Amino acid sequence: MFYRHAYVSACEQSPLTAVDACAYFVARHGGRPVAVMPAYLQTAANPLRRLHEVYPEAAGETALLSHTWHCYDAHVPATAEVLPRLLDRMIRTASILGARWCGFVNVQRGNALSQALRAAGLPARHLTDRWATGLTTYEHYLAGLSLRARANLRRNERRSAEAGVTAETLPVDHASLDEITLQCVKTASRFENNGFHPGTAFAEFVTALGDLARVIEVRQHGRLVAAGVCLVDATRFHTWTCGVDYAVDGSYSPYGALFAESVRLAVRLGLPTLEGGRGNAAFMRRHGLRPHHLDAVLFRV
Repeated sequence: MFYRHAYVSACEQSPLTAVDACAYFVARHGGRPVAVMPAYLQTAANPLRRLHEVYPEAAGETALLSHTWHCYDAHVPATAEVLPRLLDRMIRTASILGARWCGFVNVQRGNALSQALRAAGLPARHLTDRWATGLTTYEHYLAGLSLRARANLRRNERRSAEAGVTAETLPVDHASLDEITLQCVKTASRFENNGFHPGTAFAEFVTALGDLARVIEVRQHGRLVAAGVCLVDATRFHTWTCGVDYAVDGSYSPYGALFAESVRLAVRLGLPTLEGGRGNAAFMRRHGLRPHHLDAVLFRV
């Protein structure tokens, strides 16, 4: 998903992270591309704060990083063959651009890129976790939850219906993106993630994704109480970002209603994996998603 042309193009045209320069690395064998990787020169490289908690020595310095913070799944195809040359070219490019650091963030521990970085002698530091689970049917998903979690979801569905709540899935060009942006900004600020949805750039970014995105609007008597921007690729449904207004009429959770509708939509689309993104660990674990450790591998230029 995060390496599709529409996504990478949106990152350049309407960046959600403060980016000073873009670099696109292409490895070829006999003239045929075998690996690609975007990288971004970032001064404020840490909207989620975690990077400088695990790399305090890099705080306040520019870094050339693999992808942006809105991608939680860094990878490089044909890693074992191309990584040494890619690392060399990354370091050269970082030096040309005046960066003090370069490297990879949001690398799933144990995947091909993680193993190749370890084989190259580069130590990783745990950054955060992303959450995911498999899907078949909605009833099968519910059956895999604890009795309490399953009962809470069903109770929330009943109470939200009684409170006049409706959920609608829309293409991005029919969604109320300005309204959704404000709600996402407010929600992010509750968790001190200010700047994660920067102004008009967020609506422009989502619009540029086109068919790669779906928008779920949850409304109570016409008022938006929750919204999710979800991304889809061949096998995964990404609950990428959301905004929630908890000042509602009735004893229900608008976030719970949005989550249940997200699972249903993923099932309707026939996608076997639900990606829950990063954070909100207690909710994710309670609702059957499992953690995948994400690491950062930075080195000084």
